[in-house]
Amino acid sequence: MKREHQDSSYGDGGGGGGASGYAADMGKGKKTITEDAKSKEEEEMDELLATLGYKVRSSDMADVAQKLEQLDMAMAMGSCAAPDDGFLLSQLHLPPSDVVHYNPSDLSSWLDSMISELNAPPPPLPPPPAAAAAAEPILTTAEHQHRYFDLPSAVPAAECDLKTIPAPAVDPAVFGSDPCSEVTRDRKRMRIGASAASSSSSSSSSPSPSSASSLGSGGRGAEAVPVPVPVPVVVVDSQEAGIRLVHALMACAEAVQRENLAAADALLKEISVLAASQGGAMRKVAAYFAEALARRIYNLRPPRPDASLFYDLLYAHFYEASPCLKFAHFTANQAILEAFAGCRRVHVVDLGVRQGLQWPALLQALALRPGGAPSFRLTAVGPPASGDALREVGWKLARFADAVRVDFRYRPLVAASLADLDAYTLQRPSAAAAAAAAEVEEEEEEAAEEAVAVNAVLELHQVLAQLGAAEKVLGTVRALRPRVFTVVEQEANHNAGSFRDRFTEALHYYSTVFDSLEGCGSAGSSDRVMAEAYVGREIANVVGCEGPERTERHETLAQWRGRMGRAGFHPVPIGSDAFKQASTLLALFSGGGGGGFRVEEREGCLTLGWHTRPLIATSAWRAAPTP
Repeated sequence: MKREHQDSSYGDGGGGGGASGYAADMGKGKKTITEDAKSKEEEEMDELLATLGYKVRSSDMADVAQKLEQLDMAMAMGSCAAPDDGFLLSQLHLPPSDVVHYNPSDLSSWLDSMISELNAPPPPLPPPPAAAAAAEPILTTAEHQHRYFDLPSAVPAAECDLKTIPAPAVDPAVFGSDPCSEVTRDRKRMRIGASAASSSSSSSSSPSPSSASSLGSGGRGAEAVPVPVPVPVVVVDSQEAGIRLVHALMACAEAVQRENLAAADALLKEISVLAASQGGAMRKVAAYFAEALARRIYNLRPPRPDASLFYDLLYAHFYEASPCLKFAHFTANQAILEAFAGCRRVHVVDLGVRQGLQWPALLQALALRPGGAPSFRLTAVGPPASGDALREVGWKLARFADAVRVDFRYRPLVAASLADLDAYTLQRPSAAAAAAAAEVEEEEEEAAEEAVAVNAVLELHQVLAQLGAAEKVLGTVRALRPRVFTVVEQEANHNAGSFRDRFTEALHYYSTVFDSLEGCGSAGSSDRVMAEAYVGREIANVVGCEGPERTERHETLAQWRGRMGRAGFHPVPIGSDAFKQASTLLALFSGGGGGGFRVEEREGCLTLGWHTRPLIATSAWRAAPTP
């Protein structure tokens, strides 16, 4: 039923007057009364509510309070069941002239009307016109949430003050599972005219959860339609992750240098996550460097690379998996063979014999020399833990020398450090060699002077850990007066600058080493896996150790050139034949996938590199004559 109000501002039921009166009434909020009536009713009206513009007698306060409580319950139920007013207006196509706005000055009567209307069932929605239904496509829930409803064309837009506000998409997780739990108290009441049955629904300046759920279902049900939560899909860019991984490694090294262990520990966790997104050599390099950093942070010192026989086993697998050691042995043997030309008695002092893999090739080359093979004596130096292994190496070499008909004598020496050796110990023959020499006539002994060669493959950098040890070792070698002193070292600088600089150089160098291993042999082979472990032990020592424990102190060829010059040595150029034969050897190895290796000649020395980065360098030296 339509209820008339005494306020003259609502007397006009015309098209724009009702809306204008509604706006004016909401701006003022109270009804104008004459001075006489106001003074007569002031005695009976409640003063507090009267100041707010509501006429409530003091005797009716209890009744009003009860009705307010009933209204609150009814509005709470209505918010879950009734559709939004704006949505109904747009669906019913009602002009704003048929909408009557209440003036709540008479509070008690207003509450009665509100309660009765909220308890009334909502009227059914009329079906849309056939033409409109045929022309208008069916909208999904997501489309309803973003659709704008236009006013009917029969009513000019200029005559209407009300516009439908589209409801935004609402995530049920924001408001909770029950949309009725949130009820907006501040509501404006509307009434639909005589063209429809009396009904009402709540609306607010901001959409409530209930109205959002009604819109989400197209106004056809009160139950909210669950909105599927999209599952996040993380797309990892391997190249970008690789760059971030390198930056994280460098930042961790910087934190370690500054002794900010908390930051370094946090960066280690990030490194482990980033490394998981990588593949191939980069992942392995990151894993070994992260392990080395962790050992340094938590003070877990790795074992010395040469402290166990297991290292010799890794060394042998690295020899098979990579051409680096083959190149080192071949080029050093070529320099020794040229120095021994025409000599009948030769003596080689090997400062790190390992498993003796270098010498069968030299024995065979000496056996094929025109005029017959010379007498060959080998002094092999190894760590204390390799005493039995050194004797086994001598036994194997003796059998091979007997097979190629070379007079062979072998003497093992055990030393904790090369600095503990002296010239007399290295030059003194073994008991068997002394007995054999006693049988030779004195004139023959004098005529056959023994030629000496000293060989150091990846050994001299270890003595740099002790102050003055390198100078002592070079002095001992010089005292032997060798015809040639062959030196093979890594072409890297891991013995200067701050920890961060050393870490950066090591990261670049060993990344290249792992790339070269990836290009050699089949993935997952035992030789390759063990070779990676061999390189990993070097990384652990370079990064994870300090002081005398850090024995992997590699220096570049230019640095060794200056050090050898100060010790009284001058370079011996390695001939072009060695360069050609080394290139041929590398071409044979390239059949297994080693096409990225390059041999270069630098000022009489030979280097082996992977593409443009040198990995190892072979140089030959001779003691300068005493003035």
